[in-house]
Amino acid sequence: MGVHGLTTLMEKNQKVYRDVRCRGSRLVIDGCNLLYALYFDSGLDQNHGGEYASFEVLIEKFIRALRDCSISPYVVLDGGSDPTDKKLQEVTRRAGERIKRANRAAVRGGREDILPALAKVVLLQTLARLEVRFAQCYGEADREVAALAKEWRCPVLSGDSDFYVFDLPAGILPLSYFCWEDVQRSGSQSFIRCRSYNTSSFSILFGVQKQMLPAFAALAGNDYVKLEGTELARFGPQGTGRTSHLEWLLRWLRDFQWPSEALEAALGLMEDLSVDRRAELLRGLHLGMEEYQIPSSSLSKFFIDETPPPPPEEQVSHLPPLTLQGRLSSEVLDVLLLKRKSLRIPVDRGDSPSAHLASRPLRQVMYGLLLGNGKEVQERDREGLQLKLIQVGTAFTKSSRGKNIMFYNPLKTEKERFLLPPKRLKVLLEALQVSEEPLSRLPPPLRLPVAATCYWLQSAVPPPEEELLGALLLGLSAGNTGRLSAEGTGGPGEARTSSTTCVRRHVGVSHSFNQWQSCLEVSIQLNQLLGFPLPEPQIARLFEGTLVHQLVRRMKSGRKVSVENKPLIEKLYKTCQNVVNQFHTQETSENQKTQKNSETWTLDTLQSQKTHKILEAQEKTSPLQRRPLDELTPDLQRLFLLNEDEATEARSSIRVQEDLRLCEMVSVRYRAKGGRNKSKH
Repeated sequence: MGVHGLTTLMEKNQKVYRDVRCRGSRLVIDGCNLLYALYFDSGLDQNHGGEYASFEVLIEKFIRALRDCSISPYVVLDGGSDPTDKKLQEVTRRAGERIKRANRAAVRGGREDILPALAKVVLLQTLARLEVRFAQCYGEADREVAALAKEWRCPVLSGDSDFYVFDLPAGILPLSYFCWEDVQRSGSQSFIRCRSYNTSSFSILFGVQKQMLPAFAALAGNDYVKLEGTELARFGPQGTGRTSHLEWLLRWLRDFQWPSEALEAALGLMEDLSVDRRAELLRGLHLGMEEYQIPSSSLSKFFIDETPPPPPEEQVSHLPPLTLQGRLSSEVLDVLLLKRKSLRIPVDRGDSPSAHLASRPLRQVMYGLLLGNGKEVQERDREGLQLKLIQVGTAFTKSSRGKNIMFYNPLKTEKERFLLPPKRLKVLLEALQVSEEPLSRLPPPLRLPVAATCYWLQSAVPPPEEELLGALLLGLSAGNTGRLSAEGTGGPGEARTSSTTCVRRHVGVSHSFNQWQSCLEVSIQLNQLLGFPLPEPQIARLFEGTLVHQLVRRMKSGRKVSVENKPLIEKLYKTCQNVVNQFHTQETSENQKTQKNSETWTLDTLQSQKTHKILEAQEKTSPLQRRPLDELTPDLQRLFLLNEDEATEARSSIRVQEDLRLCEMVSVRYRAKGGRNKSKH
């Protein structure tokens, strides 16, 4: 993101920085930039679904380093998409590139910087557990980050080149120079070595006025101003590299004192511009400059007393505090305001179907709760190596039909308006096609993951093999750092890089696990939307991609798997196994009932449509219409989740193949069903 080529220009001109020691201050952190930088720069595996426990350890180390230096972090993250769609063209282009990179990673291996699906959830959960103050904005976070840093007169930590343009009192600390892994000491005080940048240094080095930087960014082209295909693309010398072009532009801007003068002069250099075209280009340039005007901070009061700021007028009249606190997926805003949802692109071969097809019926229930009956949402998903825009209708469970939990209607009674907590649990379980009694035998943190796993077994195409289910259940049961390892590898909580590069990636296994993560992600979002009728699981305790892939290989070959804390793990594993098998026992009779139900757009009807062809027949490309949104229910605003304490456990070792018979994981009925499903596809 940011001004294209500006970071490279800064790297070439190191004098723009000064070396500083960071300690004893507030630090406003660009959360999304931190998310990508921590994961990608750490060397954690990207191609097997994510190393979430290792990522959690990394986040803990980062926060510990800050606190050792008496630095108070305040993390600010992006929320929903820009409702004006100013960046839609750029977002679409990058999504297309990400699809191709994900395919290259799947086919050739190697690092293509594809963020695992649940990495952001791990970051938010870890920050909450460590009691780090963070906020998730209603929209783009850059201006909120800048506003907070300006009000508090503290630095910003980010790698986004947009912050080179914002005029901030304490400047920015580029993430690439923030040496948090090497905390230094001077006497009794600890500090982090880093480099600092401010616009005054830029102005002196390049000889331009500080107030000219927004005009420079607009003329250079940023995420809001696209110069390709316009007359402005020819502005300046032709055939030079990006850095040389920026240097030329800065030299040209030295003669101007005010941005408006420079913009008029730039347009004056272009011949044959009509009056209308000139006005259009000028509006675009002014729009690009406006993005660097720093507003008053709307987050400072939130960080002091948790008072949520009002959303922008063009978005919604009221949203629950859960949104700002990161307890409600930011994608909900896109569904509400734009009737759009951009689906994540996992590492997967382009010739395989989208992993998100398995979870589409769950998303449709979520859309029904948000939008009501008869509405459609545009899903932006992969089809082959192309980004496709797919119109998807809303759906309802038996208990959610006629309910719209997100809107306040004064003409209806409270009973008619709201789904009360018991009913919300029922809606969630109906959507996942599970029942409450078997789940109650599981520890609370495992109820939602196991329910999502049962749903995955029914919806994944092709049906998952027994070894995949076994590896998942074993990972869920182990559920903590260092308790489970494949022979010759470290435990799931160890941040490691060398072992990940040698793990062979099985295409079918990876695709199936991608479907599982998609089902789990939507289950978590639906659970959040319903006010957490089930406890939200800690993702770092559920899945470690390279490890689970190795477990599958070893289970198929009969090789040894080591499990620590035999009694507890064995008991929990068998409980999970029995719960899964019980749901499969019930599935046949439930499916028979489903086939008799002919209601249009119910979840039961959608689940009876077991082929991707039927699901994909919903494709349309009609333009979306935005809609104003009303208030959300007070019930949803009051719902919060309290973290549960984890029990400490003794250590021991067993051989899984001897004590936990993998052949018992799935009943004969499930295997017969799997054979039938394979014959259909």
